[in-house]
Amino acid sequence: MPPKRHLTARRVRLGAELRKLREATGMKAREAAALLGVDSVQMSQIESAVAGVSAERVRRLAANYGCMDEALIEALVAMAVDRTQGWWEDYRGVLPPAFLDMAEVEHHATFIREVVITHVPGLLQTPDYARAVFRYMRPELPESEVAPRVEHRMRRRAVIEGDTPTPYETVVHEFALRVRVADRQAAQAQLRFILGEIESGHSVVRVIPIDQDGFGGTGASMMYLGGPVPKLDTGLRDSPTGTAFIDAEPQLEHLRTLLRRVEKASLDPVASRDFIHRLTKEL
Repeated sequence: MPPKRHLTARRVRLGAELRKLREATGMKAREAAALLGVDSVQMSQIESAVAGVSAERVRRLAANYGCMDEALIEALVAMAVDRTQGWWEDYRGVLPPAFLDMAEVEHHATFIREVVITHVPGLLQTPDYARAVFRYMRPELPESEVAPRVEHRMRRRAVIEGDTPTPYETVVHEFALRVRVADRQAAQAQLRFILGEIESGHSVVRVIPIDQDGFGGTGASMMYLGGPVPKLDTGLRDSPTGTAFIDAEPQLEHLRTLLRRVEKASLDPVASRDFIHRLTKEL
């Protein structure tokens, strides 16, 4: 198949999973290439998502790799034939690729769980809050670049507010709820919006109070997204160089453990809702 013009997160993940299956057998790339009747360069392009791969070739590779997980194979086939042109493609060339990758991964997730310590989660931010965050983090950006960032962030909410909403749960530290990234009015509006999302059933929100004992996860901000099968789950962690996508099982297990620890330190959803109500009145 011809090379792809854009390396999307979904295509990159497909290539990575095919590489994992091959490496698990100890097979060399040139040997796998021979199975498809291509050369090593083309095989490398498939595994690096530079070139696409057909459903028939995915099944052929899986069979020769000894993969017996039919659910995983069918999920990989679905990724190979997917030609979805999501709304995020409107921002191709306008925003950095990481913005598009985030929206794409969220779109295909079966569930989303998030932990945020320093800011309100992006999926729950109001336009005023998001604008203040972008302007503070990148003060050099002109309005022509801030506006599409805010718009993109608002459109991401389609995954939890659409006709078939994706189950979304988040743990938010009290610090993030109290910090006024803009002003008092914007802060109150932000908290009221979160309460509205809770009441509508779009989100399950848990709060970690500042005075909570035994919570040492100040660097715990992360997102965990469910795949069509557990082996295709994805983790996201922010780093100084940008958002890191995680797909290695040991790292995913670490994130799952971290999620359990953070949730254990948080209030239950009802107590969290009441906590946000009180905080709204205090601001």
